[in-house]
Amino acid sequence: MEIRLLEEDDIDGVCGIYAASWKSAYRGIIPQEFLDNIDKEKWREGIENSELISLVMMNGEMMIGTASYCASRFISLKGFGEIVSLYLLPNYYGNGYGRQILQAAVDGLAELGYTYVFLWVLEENMRARAFYEKFGFQNSGDCLTDYIGGKDLRELRYIYKIKSEV
Repeated sequence: MEIRLLEEDDIDGVCGIYAASWKSAYRGIIPQEFLDNIDKEKWREGIENSELISLVMMNGEMMIGTASYCASRFISLKGFGEIVSLYLLPNYYGNGYGRQILQAAVDGLAELGYTYVFLWVLEENMRARAFYEKFGFQNSGDCLTDYIGGKDLRELRYIYKIKSEV
């Protein structure tokens, strides 16, 4: 597996990864009608956002995962790095690839000088919550409500302290 920075030619593939992952990971959480009608173009503008640093994970010539990070987009968390997204194609769940691309994003934030990183995860997404907790993220107790597909959903903030090299 190779993890590298997103290139302009990768954007269409990354949009496809988002759509496939949403349809799988959020089944039973986000209304099915919304998931069934997702257009992969929904994410293009956000992926093209120049404030994000985006990574892609390649399995040979096939793009299988992506992660994006940046300085916190929340004034209350100024000084934190933020992992904005992390998605894999569903066939690659549970094989350690998510951990690899998450580590690459955390390492990227560490290189930018951040000590603390946060991300948001849907409260009902127990698989993702367990994944982040196993990595070392901790639920901060903070939450926000997001309205997706006609349903109010709670997102929980998870925080991670980057271990410093001694």
